[in-house]
Amino acid sequence: MGLNSEAAGKMIGIYWGGAMVGRFIGSALLRFLSPGKVLAGAALAAITLLAISTQTTGHVAGYSLLAVGLANSIMFPTIFSLACEKLGSRAADGSGIINVAIFGGAVIPLITGMIADITGSLGMSFILPAICYAVIAGFGWYARRPAVGDQA
Repeated sequence: MGLNSEAAGKMIGIYWGGAMVGRFIGSALLRFLSPGKVLAGAALAAITLLAISTQTTGHVAGYSLLAVGLANSIMFPTIFSLACEKLGSRAADGSGIINVAIFGGAVIPLITGMIADITGSLGMSFILPAICYAVIAGFGWYARRPAVGDQA
């Protein structure tokens, strides 16, 4: 997008604003669709936005990356709820393990940056987060179940 550091820093607000809007939209969707389907849809939306960013330039590429916040916003609470469901007395153990998995959210961006540095291609480095989102979509699809008002 050709922005200086200060202007680029101000774009962070757009990401987090998108995350807030995505959380409201996701919460509304969860009233009508199963959590697994919402999770899979959000992960597929993130993959689509990454693909748009890698295949375009300028404002389209930049804003599509910022829009990933829309998809990310509903993922963790939905993953957490689905993964802890039906754990019964082991819920505390399960939630602890899931919270340790948050570490991936800190490591994957670093590895993505390393891939970009090594290959010289930011687009190539986005393959790693796309794989992560594909795993999340698979988990959502696997964990789906009909919710009230949702017919399979």
